Amino acid sequence: MSEQRTRAGFAAIVGAPNAGKSTLVNALVGTKISIVRRKVQTTRMPVRGIAIAGASQLVFIDTPGIFAPRRRLDRAMVAAAWGGAQDADLTLLIVDSRAGLTDPVRAILDRLARGRHRVWLALNKVDLIPAQRLLPLTAEINALLPLEETFMVSAQTGDGLGRLLDRLAEAVPPGPFLFPEDELSDLPNRMLAAEIVREQILRLTHEEVPHHATVETENWQERKDGSVRVDCTVYVERPSQKAILIGDGGARIKAIGSRARRELETLLERRVHLFLNVKDRPGWDEERGRLRALGLEDLE
Repeated sequence: MSEQRTRAGFAAIVGAPNAGKSTLVNALVGTKISIVRRKVQTTRMPVRGIAIAGASQLVFIDTPGIFAPRRRLDRAMVAAAWGGAQDADLTLLIVDSRAGLTDPVRAILDRLARGRHRVWLALNKVDLIPAQRLLPLTAEINALLPLEETFMVSAQTGDGLGRLLDRLAEAVPPGPFLFPEDELSDLPNRMLAAEIVREQILRLTHEEVPHHATVETENWQERKDGSVRVDCTVYVERPSQKAILIGDGGARIKAIGSRARRELETLLERRVHLFLNVKDRPGWDEERGRLRALGLEDLE
């Protein structure tokens, strides 16, 4: 493609926790690049997914959900979300149409109104509510912040995503592609492995170890047969959480490892030898080193 015909740009996906941002990014990119879970704050760092639409390359920044921060980790996550929006060509605000205009959404709109962002609105989960509720909700939101474009979508079913993708492709600036055409994400494999393990922890521990765990890839070893050995350490807050995570006779951590390994093999299209270690480390979410390992900046 000639440089004159192509377009490329960044779109930051922002919204309150559990609005469906990661599901939307994964659907637009066409593969899983970000954790999807029915719990809030599952995305901790900005993850960039890359899609080609016609002659345009779209780089989606899936940001952490914006919420009221308490811990150092929370503050770094919120800063990362706003940083992603600041650096993008446009901001796509995702609102859960079932929840409507909540206080967190109002706070986000207020912050966006004080900036100079190009803001588009995507009302998500529209398949789950009566259609007659959508226009009044759109009017309410536009009264607080006039929006360039509004889309009615369902990230889960794919409804409305084609139109959204086409309009985004037209909106990004002319220029050469920013990444190789076959690249789907700039997330390093080591970080991808850690995120996949963390997702399985969320799936298999439910409310027992909700957001008190973090995962770091300590070793990534390429093997001559084309496979890879991956060693990950899971850090939790308390010994009791460590016991829950390991399970009776190591059953739960084995299940987590098995599921994560299968998913990694699917994503990487190669054999993976995954080894997990669990350590209790009180206060890890206040440690600067842990934040850097998560790809987050410590602002203090």
